[in-house]
Amino acid sequence: MPRTRNAPATKARRKKVLKKARGYFGNASRLFRYAKHAVQRAEQFAYRDRRKRKSEFRQLWIIRINAACRELGINYSRFMHALKKQGIEMNRKSLSELAVNEPQAFEALVKQVKAAQEG
Repeated sequence: MPRTRNAPATKARRKKVLKKARGYFGNASRLFRYAKHAVQRAEQFAYRDRRKRKSEFRQLWIIRINAACRELGINYSRFMHALKKQGIEMNRKSLSELAVNEPQAFEALVKQVKAAQEG
């Protein structure tokens, strides 16, 4: 029985990997063997970092809110606790946007929270 091969499928598979490896350095962009490894690693990082991005952005928002709060004389945890107590349900993303782009509005929010804490 003659040996069977499937050249079109093999060529398509290699072409697909080399297309993904375009722009990589050296052999990783030209030779299938190295490109396959580089693409595999890149896809693993992409998969992991799509999930990691969410926690990194949350950290960034918290840092921004904390910095804005400390300038106004209250720390992050007390501010968030007071917000929850008052029933103000704003997420961290919108709070950080407020702190960065509209400091007066954020300051008013902090004053409202402080007044409720004292009274």
